Amino acid sequence: MVARLLEQYRTDVMPALKEEFGFRNSMAVPRLVKIVISMGLGRFGKEDEPFETAAAELGRISGQKPVITRARKSVSNFKLREGMKVGLIVTLRGERMYEFLDRLVSVAIPRVRDFRGLSPSGFDGRGSYNMGLTEQSVFPEVDPGKVSFTQGMNIAIVTSADKDEHARSLLARLGMPFRT
Repeated sequence: MVARLLEQYRTDVMPALKEEFGFRNSMAVPRLVKIVISMGLGRFGKEDEPFETAAAELGRISGQKPVITRARKSVSNFKLREGMKVGLIVTLRGERMYEFLDRLVSVAIPRVRDFRGLSPSGFDGRGSYNMGLTEQSVFPEVDPGKVSFTQGMNIAIVTSADKDEHARSLLARLGMPFRT
């Protein structure tokens, strides 16, 4: 079974983008490449339990096992040593990526308190969009009763677009609620 958002991209979004920007070749039409979800947990230092809890929650949210990131350098001001655990990261591609984006747009973002739209300034100039969430409990996979600490996450949506204008149109057509 094909992800709902992937089917929508193929049937509605791709032809609309092709017409809007005048692409002749369908391979030139912007598409999603990957979604990277990361959590910084450096504040917990050497404790293992918060990393295990956060990894389990991020795994339920993304549908795949996260990788633990480690410090590359020692920084004495942050009490950080080389090789210490500092965060978690997951890279989603293919159908899992479209399923996650569908849940993010239709379920998680509307559950954010006082939400007024996503910032249009999150584009990086090369067609990728970055956004942050302040807590993981906006996802339905996370049981709010079992959350021992709230943890934010950064979500990077990488597209094949070479201009922010093309990427914004792609994401808006996929349902991203941008602020005007």
